Amino acid sequence: MSVVVVGANHRSAPLDLLELMTVDRSNLPKALSALAGAEHISESVILSTCNRTEVYLVAEKFHGAFDEARNFFSDLTFLPPERFSDALYVHHDADAVRHLFEVAAGLDSAVPGEHEVLGQLRLAWDVAREEGICGRQLNSLFRHAVEVGKRARTETAIAQGVTSVPQAAVVLAAEALGTLQGRDVLLVGAGSMGRSVGGFLLDADVRSLTVVNRSVDAAAALVASLETEEPTRGTSPAACRADNLSALEDLLAEVEVVVTATSSPRAVVTVEMIERSRAAASADLVVVDIGLPRDVEPASGDLPGVTLLDLHSVTALTDLSLAERHREVSAVRRIVAEEVERFAAVARAREFDPVVRALRDHFESIRSEEVGRTANRLTPEQFEFVDGVTRAILAKLLHEPTVSLKRTAGTSLGDRLAESVRDLFGLGADASVTPAAAAAPDADGDSGPDDSHSGPAQPS
Repeated sequence: MSVVVVGANHRSAPLDLLELMTVDRSNLPKALSALAGAEHISESVILSTCNRTEVYLVAEKFHGAFDEARNFFSDLTFLPPERFSDALYVHHDADAVRHLFEVAAGLDSAVPGEHEVLGQLRLAWDVAREEGICGRQLNSLFRHAVEVGKRARTETAIAQGVTSVPQAAVVLAAEALGTLQGRDVLLVGAGSMGRSVGGFLLDADVRSLTVVNRSVDAAAALVASLETEEPTRGTSPAACRADNLSALEDLLAEVEVVVTATSSPRAVVTVEMIERSRAAASADLVVVDIGLPRDVEPASGDLPGVTLLDLHSVTALTDLSLAERHREVSAVRRIVAEEVERFAAVARAREFDPVVRALRDHFESIRSEEVGRTANRLTPEQFEFVDGVTRAILAKLLHEPTVSLKRTAGTSLGDRLAESVRDLFGLGADASVTPAAAAAPDADGDSGPDDSHSGPAQPS
């Protein structure tokens, strides 16, 4: 059996194809059930983000599983395979492991070190487990991938700095004022960019946030969405409200910060608006314009008490942060390489688990039988002592053979040792070596043999 990933991402496929391939959270169970019925696939996880849609699977037969994954994408997109096959990539075994670890570490994202992908990976894994289609191998692989993602972000600066325009807009506003905590803020625009800005503003602990938009319903919907998430943001709740764009001039006099993010073809904030509102204002005003075309007339920045930051200032900050993140890529690749080898080493050690388990079971059955013969001649205390001593002796005797088998797993010497152990002790077919691709750690992360034994019945 092999671990395989089949998918497409922002590098391999055009945006319109990626959109067709997207599987949202509500449709994940149905999509997974389609893969669960495949003949050559025993486990699967679907990872679908704005940058990629990938199917991770355990393949009973590689070519058969690939065909089933390709048919899955055909059913998903309503396109014949020849329309998207060139956009698909496929990796198996060690390359599949490396690819997933790179995704988790943020190396496969449009923005290096992207934090969101780690949560998306966890979600994909959780849903697959809930649906019962993620078993021992993929559980092990995804658990390790999460560890890799955490390590990359902890040990390097791959996730540090400001890399999105909305976040940069809020950071620049905070730098201009020293802090946004306790400030009154006006957000102009309720689209996707405004949605992101609003979230970062609440994270910054603003005192109040007013959202204005041509459609007051859209502004109200954004406010409701932000208020739903607000308990998880900042340290104190902000007063949020929605208003119509017609109230913009009056609102300019009530706030210290304005962030504009509309798709208007012409400026929505004029010099005259700000001049009139400044007459009634008691504090200076910081305006951050991330609209394209501009939402704020450039001459507004020349007014007394007004600081105007435009998209050029914002992108300069994001470009600097991106450059710093790109410098961390090589360090993260070293971490990924180390973790791929560590995962492989654990898998190789697990190859000989059937041999080790059979060997231990063989000797435990002998020990248990011999100790059991003395049960009627011993007091409970004596029996407990003898039982404990013989268990300890057995553990010491089997320690070195166990270590030797695991240390040499995946080598010709290891194969010879395993064969010798089977022959010497007549362990039988149940002690066959597990194929390397299928030999992943247990779902609970335990990479050692099962040492639990019921032992002989104690005397009453």
